[in-house]
Formats: sequence, C-alpha cells, structure tokens
Amino acid sequence: MDNLTIWQKPAGSCERFFLPVYGGGAELPVTILTGAQPGPKVVVSAGVHCAEYVGIQAVNELSAELLPKKLCGTLVLLHLMNPTGFANRTMSMVYEDGKNLNRVFPGDSEGTLADRIAYTVSQTLLAEADAYIDLHSGDGYEELTPYVYYQAAEEPDIMARSRAMAAHVDVPYMVPSRVNSGEAYHGAALFGVPAILIERGGLGVWRQREVNACKKDVRNVLRFLGLLDGKPEERRHTPAQEFAEAVYAKAEHTGCWYPRKKVGESIAAGELLGEVRDCFGSLLQSCHAMSDGVLLYQVRSLNVLQDGTLLAYGLIAPRT
Repeated sequence: MDNLTIWQKPAGSCERFFLPVYGGGAELPVTILTGAQPGPKVVVSAGVHCAEYVGIQAVNELSAELLPKKLCGTLVLLHLMNPTGFANRTMSMVYEDGKNLNRVFPGDSEGTLADRIAYTVSQTLLAEADAYIDLHSGDGYEELTPYVYYQAAEEPDIMARSRAMAAHVDVPYMVPSRVNSGEAYHGAALFGVPAILIERGGLGVWRQREVNACKKDVRNVLRFLGLLDGKPEERRHTPAQEFAEAVYAKAEHTGCWYPRKKVGESIAAGELLGEVRDCFGSLLQSCHAMSDGVLLYQVRSLNVLQDGTLLAYGLIAPRT
C-alpha cells in the first residue's frame, strides 16, 4: 500500500486497517478519518514505546469518538507503532531487534524491523502530512509530570509552527527539543512537517483521567490546525511555563537508584537529585542539579542501567 492509497479516501469516510511494514515482519493498526470538507492532513501516533499506555488508549478512544462529518481534512490515527513490542512487553524496545524505535527515524528500508517500521511511517504517513502529534508517557520504569516538547532544532518556520501547536496543549510545561535526529517527531521535520510530543502518565499504567486529558489535548490541537470544528476546550495552564532546554542525566554505572525528589518539584543548582549505589550500599554516583529548574521525569525502578537516562529537568532560562 503506497502513501497515495493511504491518503486518498472518500470524503466523509472512516477506514480501519493494518498497514504492512516495508519488508514484512509486522503490521501497524491504523484508522483514517476523512472529513466531509477538505483541510489539513494530520497524523497522530502512539505506542512508539509500547508500555506508554495513556497515548495508546487515547488513540483507541479517539478513533471511535471523532466523526468524519465534524472534520475538515484527513486525520490518520496510528494506534500502535511498536506492535510486537506491545505483544511481548518489551517497553522501549522492538522485540525482534532490541532497538529503541524512537532513536532510528527516518528509518532504513534495508534495516532490521525497527528501522523498517520507522521507514514505513516516515515514507507512508509523515511525508504526506501537514502536522504530526506523537503521544508518549513515562515508560514502564519512569514517572513524569505532564509536559510537551516542540521542535527547536529545525528551520525557523517549522519551529514556530511546532511551538504554536504546543501552546494549545494543557500541560504545565513546554520544552524546546534540540535533538535533530532519531525521534519520530524530529523525523517529521525532514519533510517540513511541524510536530510535537506530548508526555503524560507512566510507570506502565493508565488512568481514565489521564486518557481524557490526552484526548482533550489532541482535540484542541486539531482545532487550532483547522481540522476539527467546535470551540477549544478550557485549559488550566494558559500559558505553560516554557524552559530554555531540557537537561538529561545519565547513569555512569549499572546499579540501584535512589531518587531524592518528586517529579514536578522545583530544584536548585547543586541540589542532590539522587544516588546510584551497588548492592552493598557503596556509593557509585551522585547526581546533582546543574542549574535551577523543574524535575520533568525520572526512573522509579530500583535498577538503572549504565548509560541509561536517570532523569530530566527543565532548565530555567537565565534572566538578562
């Protein structure tokens, strides 16, 4: 199935099908809602990391709740980007090759399954889109406070459009992402597509209130883009606090992790954020804040892996 076949559906239609991955090995569940009137083409995806359940369930429910007659344009809902990982509970990784799917975009048609999933999504969906929303949570071992990333390593107009989309998400924090490769929503920029990544939930669970909040975010962004009619739904966070950047701390050793702070809490430069110790209690690493900020997410499992991310915090921009 080529990209033109994907997007050229009858006006006012709803179609559900499995999109074959280039080269075989998996099929991706997709719903396409084609509005009664022309308009933008938007992709919403979930399950890049297959234990991030809030976004997956939000897409499942949106596919049943959104009506083509209420749309101006085409909405592609990619329910689960990593289906074999979901079936085998591999959390961040694709089951067959052990790769983090959100590190290999735009993919490779000759690569392993993760590479080919990324290639299929890039060439079939993102290449034809006008905007992209990627739904994430903390993984099965991570907790986080809700926030949204927007593209900040791209061309100025893509960055501006991405930031404008993020401003319609009802979360307390907005974070510019300066990564420019590997992740799905940055891969979209290769095609000139503005994109955002919404973070909500974590620790391998989902709650209906979180799913409802995620659905509201998607609907409000779709209204901003002109795809969905109706008035924007009320938001608590207007505007969200915007950070200068996100700072990531990595584990220097495999060991036991003992965090000292809660997500969403303010942190001060030099403050101890957590420690890595061995099984005898000997200190392997102390993690201190480099600057003032807010703790966005952190590992909550006892074990951490060498070179794995321990936590991330939003860096407050210095006053000038």
